[in-house]
Amino acid sequence: MNKRLFVAEHGDDAISQPPIGAIVAEIGTEIVFDPSGLDRYNVKGFEPCHYDLLVICAAIELADRRWKRPQTWKRSLELSIPVIDLKRWNRGDVQEALKATLSKLTGDRWHFHFREANSHAPIGSRQRPLVFDERWKFAIAYSDGLDSRAVASLCDPAGKVLCIRVSGNRQRRADGDSHFDRIPFKVRSSRGRESSFRSRGFQFAAITAVAAHLAKIERVVVPESGQGALGPAFLPPYGVYRDYRNHPVFFRLMEKFLDLSLGSGVRFEQPRLWSTKAQTLKAFLALPSRDDDHLRNTRSCWQQRSIVNVGGRKQCGLCAACLLRRMSLYAAGVTEHDGAYVISDLGTPSAAEALATIASEVDREIMIEYGTAGVRHFQDLAEMAVWDDGKIRVHVSEVATALGETNNETNKNLRLLLKQHADEWVAFLASRGEQSFLLKWLGGLND
Repeated sequence: MNKRLFVAEHGDDAISQPPIGAIVAEIGTEIVFDPSGLDRYNVKGFEPCHYDLLVICAAIELADRRWKRPQTWKRSLELSIPVIDLKRWNRGDVQEALKATLSKLTGDRWHFHFREANSHAPIGSRQRPLVFDERWKFAIAYSDGLDSRAVASLCDPAGKVLCIRVSGNRQRRADGDSHFDRIPFKVRSSRGRESSFRSRGFQFAAITAVAAHLAKIERVVVPESGQGALGPAFLPPYGVYRDYRNHPVFFRLMEKFLDLSLGSGVRFEQPRLWSTKAQTLKAFLALPSRDDDHLRNTRSCWQQRSIVNVGGRKQCGLCAACLLRRMSLYAAGVTEHDGAYVISDLGTPSAAEALATIASEVDREIMIEYGTAGVRHFQDLAEMAVWDDGKIRVHVSEVATALGETNNETNKNLRLLLKQHADEWVAFLASRGEQSFLLKWLGGLND
């Protein structure tokens, strides 16, 4: 049975009388954003197609997070969305490209019904100074993580980078940050039941592409390094759909959708695809006026739960994102400050001892689940370095096709990446000591 979401405008009758079987989300209540933040990139300002795409992104997020996945993973999601440029979004090729992109990204079936919006009011408002003499070389989805900090500088040390941060909250510019523009974007839902949020990749790519389109930029740089871009698609956990959020296959589909829907010509580049995160960080540190502190004040942990907010906001230290961060900073020769992580000591023989600072037993069990999954993933990725050509061929072929490269060239690059990851992972484990509980986890032991 389809899960149905009806996006309503203010005053829509559906708010008080929802369509049968549908959940209603109101623009201005559940969907909140300020399109005027993009006005400065183009003298003509924000266009209806751009506003429509933001509404579509918000609706996709609401649907993706509202309904919990079954054990078989795939859901059938049906969305009814008001748009200003109805003719554009009702085109068959646009809808097919949208559904193909989301299906590959999330593993779900998507159905869209577009209807004409009653109000065109959000279009054309200008609430900030116009600066049209700026010339950016490329756009980048800019988070407060290690990769975006490093790659923005590596691709253009002069700073001619259009950095877009998608966030509902105002964020200060940290030491070492490139200048970034924040696009206020918030989806409010008190009944979110699904945490996988695979559509986040679509949201980030679409909003960055809108900014690039307005600024007349065709290059969008994806900062993710090789382990994060390819590993989640190569080695998904059992019963979990492959994660394509930073995989070249997704970006080729996204380019086609944007070409058809916006006529944008935007192309996504992955300059660090064949580098590990540590190699990217080393290259960043080799730039003039860059030092370890410019990496220490970034954040990689995605967790928002109470355990990372005790005594000031910290990073958990044990999820897959934290493990990759810690391994990469170690390989790059960067020592983090004491107290950076809730779970600080990974060298202790006992996981229970390492997690003793976490008061809740439930939270400790969740962190052990996250930690064991992360450790196993990085070990499996390291073991891929010695796979024979027959076993690795399916991954090589998929990446080569998406990049327009030969299988031989891709096979060579991928093997170099996997070998580098394996070396870094082995060195990181050794640095924790022979008694580390991480090694016990790899041996199948738990405490």
